[in-house]
Amino acid sequence: MELYYERKVETEYSNSAEATYKSKGGAVGNKARRLHWLQQRSLYAGASLPTATFASERPLPVYRSPEMWRQSFGLLEKSYISVPGSFLLGKDLRIPLYPVPLCSAVVDVAIQDYVADVASELIYQNKSHTSSEVIFVFPLTPHMTIYSFQALNEDAKVQAMLQDEMQQLHKATKGQENWEYLQHQSEHSSEVFACFLGSLSPGKEMVVTLRYVQELPRKPDGAAQFLLPATLNPHWNYYTWNCLNNKPHYSLLLTASLQSPRGVANAEANCALTPLIYTAQDCSTAQVSLAETPPRDDFELLVYYGDPTEVSAVVEKGDPGAPVGSLLGDPLVLVTLSPSIPDAMPGQCQSGEFIFLLDTTFLEHAQESLLFLLKSLPLGCYFNIYCYGATSVGIYPQSVEYTQDNLIKAMQRIPSTSSRLGDADLLGTLRTIYNTPQPHGHARQLFIFMTGLPSDKEDIAAEVRRHRNSHRCFSFCFSEDSVALAMALARDTRGEATYVDSDKKLALVLNCLKRALKPAAEGVSLSWTLPLGLEAEVLGGTPRSIFQGEHIHLYAKIRGEAQDMKVATGVLTLQFSLNGQNVTHTIQFPLCPQGDGRLAGHRLAARCLLRMLLAEAVSGSGDEPRQRAVEISLTSGIICPFTSYVGVRTSQRVTWYQGPLALLPPHQSLVACQILQLRGSIRGSSCFPKSISIPPGWLTAVQESWLAIQRLTHDIAALAQNGAHSKAPKPPPPSISSLEYVDPKFVFSSQIFGPWVSNAIDECQELVALQNVDGSWTLSSSLASALQVDEAEIKGKMPGEITEPSIWATVLAVTWLQKQSRYYQDPCELLEAKAVTWLCSRAASQLDKCLEAANTLLESSVELSVFRL
Repeated sequence: MELYYERKVETEYSNSAEATYKSKGGAVGNKARRLHWLQQRSLYAGASLPTATFASERPLPVYRSPEMWRQSFGLLEKSYISVPGSFLLGKDLRIPLYPVPLCSAVVDVAIQDYVADVASELIYQNKSHTSSEVIFVFPLTPHMTIYSFQALNEDAKVQAMLQDEMQQLHKATKGQENWEYLQHQSEHSSEVFACFLGSLSPGKEMVVTLRYVQELPRKPDGAAQFLLPATLNPHWNYYTWNCLNNKPHYSLLLTASLQSPRGVANAEANCALTPLIYTAQDCSTAQVSLAETPPRDDFELLVYYGDPTEVSAVVEKGDPGAPVGSLLGDPLVLVTLSPSIPDAMPGQCQSGEFIFLLDTTFLEHAQESLLFLLKSLPLGCYFNIYCYGATSVGIYPQSVEYTQDNLIKAMQRIPSTSSRLGDADLLGTLRTIYNTPQPHGHARQLFIFMTGLPSDKEDIAAEVRRHRNSHRCFSFCFSEDSVALAMALARDTRGEATYVDSDKKLALVLNCLKRALKPAAEGVSLSWTLPLGLEAEVLGGTPRSIFQGEHIHLYAKIRGEAQDMKVATGVLTLQFSLNGQNVTHTIQFPLCPQGDGRLAGHRLAARCLLRMLLAEAVSGSGDEPRQRAVEISLTSGIICPFTSYVGVRTSQRVTWYQGPLALLPPHQSLVACQILQLRGSIRGSSCFPKSISIPPGWLTAVQESWLAIQRLTHDIAALAQNGAHSKAPKPPPPSISSLEYVDPKFVFSSQIFGPWVSNAIDECQELVALQNVDGSWTLSSSLASALQVDEAEIKGKMPGEITEPSIWATVLAVTWLQKQSRYYQDPCELLEAKAVTWLCSRAASQLDKCLEAANTLLESSVELSVFRL
């Protein structure tokens, strides 16, 4: 989270034809030199600066602040720029924010097993000679949530308060600050906390206090990984480091308190740390600090505990001031599940249920992707296809085994034409799927293709949330209005959401399939053995499947009373099935509540419970879920859809004033403060299209202004040549510009290689359609046509050692794909892997001779290493 201050910068343009001509010919004036100087300072790095060219050739300036791409959102200044045509509108064009230096940061981290509470104090100083309006912005990761924020200077204190959405306080601040200028300042799509802090006088400081909690990733070796946000250590900004003495302009003091009943074994970082100091005889608590100046890299801390286990449990004590029986008042068990799941062996049948949901209102968007998805599925899995249009019935009544016959029938039953807009019934289709039995031992995963935003989006999100433990969702949206829903479905089910453009859709979809094909532990269950009088309830339930590389955070509430909790112990048993074998892990953990009273686990449990209550409230369960959610949100400090932030600004009293007015209460006012969803531009993984940082409506207005100036300049030149009384020539036709084909708010991924990739996919699509589900190809005239080789020549060049024509056909297909690997490598990677696995199981000793013949026939030079597993 960072601060921003506001300053007005004018970038002027020459409006005269003479000055334009001079700059076109190379006579660069002071104004053009100023723009060149700005470029050298990299203030506009990565952006298109306005240049002194003819109006008809001048590109639309797109401004993006490079400092914000790293997600630090340091203290920045809001700037403005004037462009040709802005005088016609009477306004200036707003451009990005620029950082204001951080003076010092004090960070106190409390890590308890795999959760962390972070308390930070940041001091900023306005070093300019003018007052600045400041805004604090902090990027939030999916596993992070803020519970306290305050900013203080000599004039006022601003505190973020949670309010019930039904109250009117938050509505009074909605129009105070237009957050549109923040919407397009991030390369990444993410949530940010933003609060307007008012004006900061020259030379004065702003002290910001921020507290948040987060779940920590578990590394494969069992270490808890903590990453310090770039906001608290903006080491990469050009203003933070002194190039003369190689020292930073700001100070960073970081202390970490570590705690685990298994014992703290070690702490490592990518920079120097102080020696680990144990604060308990059993080594269950320890402290460590940063031992050097702020690291010139993103700070990473790894905490190792004794004997890594696949399931861990820590009891966190509740708040003694909270009512008994409430979420914050009772002890809470923090559970982490991270079973060790090995890679699948080559050729081994894989489990899994893959269900594809296609929006029939725009079916052509998904058909190409569906072909590659279906052909890339592994043997041993189950699949089904739902075209949610006028009907919510699947291709099959329930998922069927992935066989050649079942796949052919499914492809034949997919509608060939799109249905009418408005016929889509995603909610009904999801309910049909959830009421369909799941194949035993097969983890369910949904691939949802969405074109538009359904009118019942809240009901859809609630339905998916209720069944979140039974499946994962991979959501693909083809329009910007469905992005939020796609992200919600993926987040609640540990899946992934992707915005898909026309050129890169296949690569994006197949990348998700690669993740979905990872092996999983099935039938996951937890059982508790606790002393008499105690029972545990897992908030939100336990997921049925855990995939390779996943670690699951669960929160269990302990109810009841035991005779002596200080010496009592509990037993937690994790059971699941892996490759058909039952696996059991049992741990014993102390029930004596631990913790420093910061309630990191309780606050994260509150966030989990709030999501459950949201689903209940949307489903029409009365007012009780909503009222309970508001109560939990206000007491825990964790925001939910029924509450919102309000910034309360309290004026500070002047200490030396003792007049009659000093007896009056301090003046309070409301300022804008809220959570924002930024639209990012991460290529290949973002669920938002790439954005241009220009407010809606300005693109068209500026373009029209330029065209008006262009026509005016042309008319003046014509008058000079033909005389004032001559017949004026017709104005030139408007120049063809990419602006005519670009949405004012969004630009999709680069189109440079788009046509090449599209043509390549069209060429290999025929070959992909001929592949069998086991990975092989059948020697046929259709294959010869796809390879663009005569069928008789293919049969005549088949090596004599080959007794099975499918082996020769499969080697030819793989060789042809490898010959064109520049285009086919990504979309055909899974298909080739299936083919190579099949070949190695059938004709491993004959591959060298087959490949030699294939290279000769196809005039290629593919190496034998391609056919190695």
